[in-house]
Amino acid sequence: MTTRRFATVPSATRRQFLAYSGAVAAALTAAGCSAPPGAATATRPSASSGARLTKIGLDYPFTQLPLYSTLVKLSTAGAKKHGASLLTTNDGANADTQASNLTTWVARKVPAIVSFPMVFEATEAIAKAALDAGLIWVTYGGSLEHQSADIQFSFRKGGTLLGTAAAKWAAEQLGGKGKIAFLTDSTIELGRERTKGMIDAFTELAPGVDVVAQEQAIDPDTGLAKTQAILAKHPDLNLVLGVTDAAAYGGFKALQQAGRKKDDARTFVGGQDGSAPSLVAIKQGTFYRASAALAPDDIAHAIVEVPRAVAAGKADPGVEVPIALVGPGDTAAIDDLLAQNG
Repeated sequence: MTTRRFATVPSATRRQFLAYSGAVAAALTAAGCSAPPGAATATRPSASSGARLTKIGLDYPFTQLPLYSTLVKLSTAGAKKHGASLLTTNDGANADTQASNLTTWVARKVPAIVSFPMVFEATEAIAKAALDAGLIWVTYGGSLEHQSADIQFSFRKGGTLLGTAAAKWAAEQLGGKGKIAFLTDSTIELGRERTKGMIDAFTELAPGVDVVAQEQAIDPDTGLAKTQAILAKHPDLNLVLGVTDAAAYGGFKALQQAGRKKDDARTFVGGQDGSAPSLVAIKQGTFYRASAALAPDDIAHAIVEVPRAVAAGKADPGVEVPIALVGPGDTAAIDDLLAQNG
């Protein structure tokens, strides 16, 4: 059994979304989307939902991340192989927009919804409404009480792999001394777990390296801006670790713009996800040295196959997508991941 996970966004947005979700539940009930009186809330639609799905909705709110377009492309192709079409939302990383888009899908009876909730506890009402309407609900990146199945990731493991690799490098190349900045995420469970994994692993194994900054950043532009600000105070910064490869790549560019040579022997940048620009930089032998990478093929496969498994009535249809660290010596693995990224 998976552990129920909760994510957070700033309090004002949370209050708005919680209120909105309450209204959503009421509106859907009025529209006839609730279960019949006295019916128990199901956590998984039965095989009578139809083993063949004609539509699968992918609700991935962080459209600014490089991974998004790759997942849409691969999932669309995967769904097509089974005679299904893939629908997508355009949430723009906004919790209220996500709630509105999901509500529309439930009202339109999209047969299967795969959603990466920005506010997990507030999404419960929408997920329950989907199940009550006989739809399939798959939670991406965590678990809800009301769901058909979930797609989990090794959140903390990815951060731990990255932090451990960076600490080992610091011991070998810096004598265990230097300065590090972390580009973190506290808004969702995935981000918090990754952040904790990389910070805990690094600081335990490299106690002599000074932590000079922990800044919120998940995308390249924010990673660039935050690292530039850190470098203004600490021009001798040695390491930047990111909760995403997107943010870390922004840090990589900031260091280059500050005059750091691409192959500087005393600099280490690393991230998480396995984004194409970061993988290319690793392969080229730059100071972008590591990524805790997820295979896009694995994620896209889960997006399509988990709801299909639910529709077919299979037991325990949820999956956990594996993660692995790649570095300069992992050319074959990097080439494979780059091929998947298209």
